[in-house]
Amino acid sequence: MGLFDIFKKKKVDQENQSAEVEQQTTPESALSESEKQVTDADQNQPAEKSANVAATDQQNQPVAKDAADTHVSATADHDEAKHEPAEVVAENSKDEHDGDQSVATDHNQNQGQKQDQHEDQHQDKQSNQDAYDRGLKQSRNGFAERFNRFLANFRSVDENFFEELEDTLIGADLGFDLAIQISNQVREAVKVQNIKDKDQIRSLIIEQMVSQYEAQGQNEDQTMHFAPAGQPTVILFVGVNGVGKTTTVGKLASTYKKEGKKVLLAAADTFRAGAVKQLQEWGNRANVPVVAGPEKADPASVVYTAVERAKEEHYDVLFVDTAGRLQNNVNLMQELSKINRVVKKVLPDAPQEVLLVLDATTGQNALQQAKLFQDSSDVTGIVLTKMDGTAKGGIVFAIRDSLHLPVKWIGFGEKATDLRVFSAEDFVYGMFKDLV
Repeated sequence: MGLFDIFKKKKVDQENQSAEVEQQTTPESALSESEKQVTDADQNQPAEKSANVAATDQQNQPVAKDAADTHVSATADHDEAKHEPAEVVAENSKDEHDGDQSVATDHNQNQGQKQDQHEDQHQDKQSNQDAYDRGLKQSRNGFAERFNRFLANFRSVDENFFEELEDTLIGADLGFDLAIQISNQVREAVKVQNIKDKDQIRSLIIEQMVSQYEAQGQNEDQTMHFAPAGQPTVILFVGVNGVGKTTTVGKLASTYKKEGKKVLLAAADTFRAGAVKQLQEWGNRANVPVVAGPEKADPASVVYTAVERAKEEHYDVLFVDTAGRLQNNVNLMQELSKINRVVKKVLPDAPQEVLLVLDATTGQNALQQAKLFQDSSDVTGIVLTKMDGTAKGGIVFAIRDSLHLPVKWIGFGEKATDLRVFSAEDFVYGMFKDLV
């Protein structure tokens, strides 16, 4: 099943769930007329009928009592004739009953556990989708407004239509090259399928966007890589100042600490005022130690100390926060290369990840930053931050098209839980659910 098919299925499932909720919360006023009549009839029964029923019950009580007494006497005589103590029979029956009840209880507990696990998985999945829905609200609304404005001028599928489509996609931060590709694909599909209806055109454009995005990500590795058991995993964070590197390190430290991993942080951004203190505050929140040097210390020396400690004290993960000065690109890239060499000197197979942190609010500027770091560092993936504060969600499409780097994490807010593992399915649904 392709990504667009998954999107449509999720859309149908969501609509069905909404319909079920509406049915369950139907107000009393929506009851049918016949249901109301039956209810009214039950409530307004004559008092005489109730009195007659009570009298009849009272007359029948002695007869029922006599029959019960006769049954008890006959049972007692029968037990004496068999010379079997009634207590023993009762105990045996109780033991058998308790055994059956115990088996039934175990079965019910197992069923309950399975149901709880299923519900937890469903809630986690729903929680993740809710986070994407909320976090992508500005991007979704911005794209929908731009897209609907474009379709409002729809008259026919001519050359002007495709020029306006390209402008619309470029304005949505998909980038020039990708906008041209999608426009050409739509042009071909319209010609082959002879599509003229506005709603069909709308669906076709979204389908081509999603299909192109899926096709370009076929060989991407979105998983996080870890060192073999017994060795610390080293993850470097790179990016310019102000994109949220230190905050991202703190959030991931909290996430992995909650998963039971032994986490260590290295404050290698020694030149930005307040960077070390900021990371130490995150470390205190997550109860994670931070390796820091004196002010203006050599970042590579801090990293070396942190890697040695991570190895000797058997830490599971070491997160390294690096500098992001762009006043002198050459010095910055030389510094990152030096840090990388220092890490390999202690742990030859590290670092396992080099994550480039990008600010989603900067749009196409983020692509220029990414190319700069990609040319100088062995970047393995991207963390996209501040997604909830921008209408430039189209940058995700441009990143895959231009950089062919996987987005591994996406941030929707300030809390640690607002940093989520990137899901292409949830992202596509969160972006386009109001358009198809």
